Amino acid sequence: MILNHLFGFYTQPKQEWKSVGEKRESYIYALSHILVISLIPAGMAYIASTLIGWDIGAGPTAETLFLTKQSAAFMAVGMYMGLVFGVVALAALMVEIGKSFDAKPTFTQALELAAYTATPLFMAGFGAFLPELWFLMLVFLAGLSYSVYLLYTGVPIMLNIPEEKGFIYASSVVTAGLVLMSILMASSVILWSMGLGPVHA
Repeated sequence: MILNHLFGFYTQPKQEWKSVGEKRESYIYALSHILVISLIPAGMAYIASTLIGWDIGAGPTAETLFLTKQSAAFMAVGMYMGLVFGVVALAALMVEIGKSFDAKPTFTQALELAAYTATPLFMAGFGAFLPELWFLMLVFLAGLSYSVYLLYTGVPIMLNIPEEKGFIYASSVVTAGLVLMSILMASSVILWSMGLGPVHA
């Protein structure tokens, strides 16, 4: 029920955006989607760091690192909360940015846009089944690229604005999203420096 749009966004995104717009889903529905989809990267990070291990280095000097279950759980919960907060904050920024484009989206519309746009990026978390840095970077870039594509296709449809204006609006949202991501990463570094970083098994 919560993920019933998932297949459509990968096969026919424009038609799926129209379907979302016509259904006028509730705030709780969009929030539920975020709460579920955020479990993927957080859960995969826990599994990869406790059961699979992260390969560091190459050749005979390669080393596989694991985290303690307690440390991994702490990191996973922190990641989960950060992802949910990030999507909700992005939705709030979308509402504010919309005032400059006469789009005036409701918070529910903005939350739908943010939730479904973030889905490919969050699903890239499945890449942790092979926790190699180069592989994870490729999967992350693929997920990020498709998320940006979904945003650009969804904005004109969801907000009923011309594609030209929608392109500028979406570009502003992408910029705001990158700034928000930088803030979350900086916050993580600060917490690590305070002794809340990962503990190796």
